[in-house]
Amino acid sequence: MSTVLKQTYYSAEEYLALERSASYKSEFYDGQIYAMTGASREHNLITVNIARELSTQLKQRPCEAYVNDMRVKAAQARSYHYPDVAVVCGAPQFEDGQFDTLLNPTVLIEVLSPSTEAYDRGGKFMHYRKIPGLCEYLLVAQDQPSIEHYVRQGDAWLLTEAVGLEAAVPLDSIGCVLSLREVYDKVPLSTDSD
Repeated sequence: MSTVLKQTYYSAEEYLALERSASYKSEFYDGQIYAMTGASREHNLITVNIARELSTQLKQRPCEAYVNDMRVKAAQARSYHYPDVAVVCGAPQFEDGQFDTLLNPTVLIEVLSPSTEAYDRGGKFMHYRKIPGLCEYLLVAQDQPSIEHYVRQGDAWLLTEAVGLEAAVPLDSIGCVLSLREVYDKVPLSTDSD
């Protein structure tokens, strides 16, 4: 998350009206609008690689994967966010007839950036946890092959880590597996892992 645009408080309806006509993306939390920053080359490569892998594995199945521009609403947190990747299995539910705000993601994935890492781990994850149907949340490092995988277990979230290019992350809620070798394909890494 970046800087707050103004100290003015907006309703969710005002935010959506502004966001749908804006030339840039912003997130919303509890009455405030936050402008989003651009992503690095590594961030973009990782996001595309994840989307490619999931899209291939989800073919012929009742699931949809979205990249970057599908807004997700965490209603109980009074927030709207743009995850790097969102997957929904079953019928997608949208806030309205614009079909640009997903209400029922199954899996959400954030690629960590230096400017947003603390928020992705903290406040944003707190908001996402309030989405009733969310089953899995992934935090993907940019500089080394490492994925933190959170799985909902009742009211708790279980963390496992996958580290190294030989590792893989099973996404049981959607019946997919993310190979870190594929996730980090063509991504220049700061360490030679595997």
